Amino acid sequence: MPAAEPAKSRLPGNVIVLGVVSFFADVSGEMTYPFIPIFLTGVLGAPVAVVGIIEGITESTASLMKLASGWWSVRIHRRLPLVVTGYGLAAIGKLLLALAVAWPFVLFARFVDRLARASEAARVTP
Repeated sequence: MPAAEPAKSRLPGNVIVLGVVSFFADVSGEMTYPFIPIFLTGVLGAPVAVVGIIEGITESTASLMKLASGWWSVRIHRRLPLVVTGYGLAAIGKLLLALAVAWPFVLFARFVDRLARASEAARVTP
């Protein structure tokens, strides 16, 4: 009697594309975030306290928006609009960060980027 062949598990194309996009979005973010304090204090001349204020505001925003986007994705039963919005906002946030000439603009760019991360969190909401 021949042995049963193991079932082939193949990932759907959407999962592969989302994984690649998520990888590059995370890499681009992780490459820029360590330089933000240096950019703020050394290039833009912002006080050190501003670095803490920016990080506090942006991380708080991300935490609160993750809660809201998760709740909303469960209510509408659709995750694609939130995921597309999230990755789009992340790209815009990084572009805005590159164009920053004053620390309030960096705050705005980081705020947009953290909103994006919250929208992306909806992709893992059950």
